[in-house]
Amino acid sequence: MALADTLATEWATRLEADCPKQSSVTKASIVQWLLGDDQARFEAMDERDLALARQAMDYRYRILMQRYLGVGSQQTYQRLMRRLGSLFLIRSKVRTWVSQSRDRYRSVVDVLGEVVQEMLQSDRHLQNQMSWIRECTPSSQLRNTLLLASLEEYCLRPIRNQPLIVYRFVNYLNRSQRGGLTQVPAKEIVRMISEEIAPDAEETPMSLFDNEALSQFQRQQDWEQTQVQRKAVQDEFEAYLAERVEPLAVDWLRLYLQGYNQDAIAEEMRIPIKKVYRLREKVSYHAVQVFSLKVQPEIVTQWLATSVQEHRLGLNEHQWETLEEKLEADEHSVLSAMKAGQPLEAIAKSMGWRTTQAMRAWSKLYLTAQEIRNAVIA
Repeated sequence: MALADTLATEWATRLEADCPKQSSVTKASIVQWLLGDDQARFEAMDERDLALARQAMDYRYRILMQRYLGVGSQQTYQRLMRRLGSLFLIRSKVRTWVSQSRDRYRSVVDVLGEVVQEMLQSDRHLQNQMSWIRECTPSSQLRNTLLLASLEEYCLRPIRNQPLIVYRFVNYLNRSQRGGLTQVPAKEIVRMISEEIAPDAEETPMSLFDNEALSQFQRQQDWEQTQVQRKAVQDEFEAYLAERVEPLAVDWLRLYLQGYNQDAIAEEMRIPIKKVYRLREKVSYHAVQVFSLKVQPEIVTQWLATSVQEHRLGLNEHQWETLEEKLEADEHSVLSAMKAGQPLEAIAKSMGWRTTQAMRAWSKLYLTAQEIRNAVIA
């Protein structure tokens, strides 16, 4: 549980700085809520999973701080409804359903309140959360605050590019509607509701789903995934530099990634400018020639979307043809084998090479593809 204790200490320090007016009991309860009921899981996590767990805790913490902590019970509930009601996709679906139903005086907040209430009564995850929150604190006010923060985080979880609350709303409709294929209303008109509507006969049908909102949500998810991959690559590369090059190279890399130019780096590190330029040459060489090709090629290609099998080295159709024109016969064979998923050792054995020969051929091929990509960018 050493790692859980470390995380608890970190969060306690952060809460002490962010919430000096809160009692120590309250802050301890919040830390316990953030870590969750299964704190032993942290010990089995690798670096990537631990980074994701830290991000998840930070996300819940920001939700709690921005909207719920230190606010009255009635206001916190209203803030949750406003947050869920601000989702264009769920708001448009609720309004469409209300306009087609018998009771047209209901508001989005009314319907969302019923959906949330149903989730609290039937959703197993939320019931487990409520049990855990009861163990975290005896204060009813803090329980409500933590529950509403948990509710927002849970309702906004992405499921197939849509917030989970959308699916819970659909389930709510399936249970609340009176009519259906097996129960047709006796003296009422049965209306078929499509996902598309046309305001007038001459106008183009309009989808009830907000495609632009879904696209923005997907782009946000892709960006977050890229940032996680970037952090993993940076951590691995820093560890490699500290072990194989020198610790100063790690300091140079961190300052460079923060946007410092070479003069500013020299001033910040208090070393001669010539030493800074030598560090830049070392880091550049090891990043391109060694780390991305020999040490950790998998995580680098996944981050840059330049793998052979999935991304064709990051080249489009025309660039791929240009690459093939520049390759020799042996390099063509290496490329085909890599695209088929064969490791370098198997490629070297099939071609009667040493592994170092296959590595040299692959390095030359990869750098050629990189030159083609860079030429387009330039």
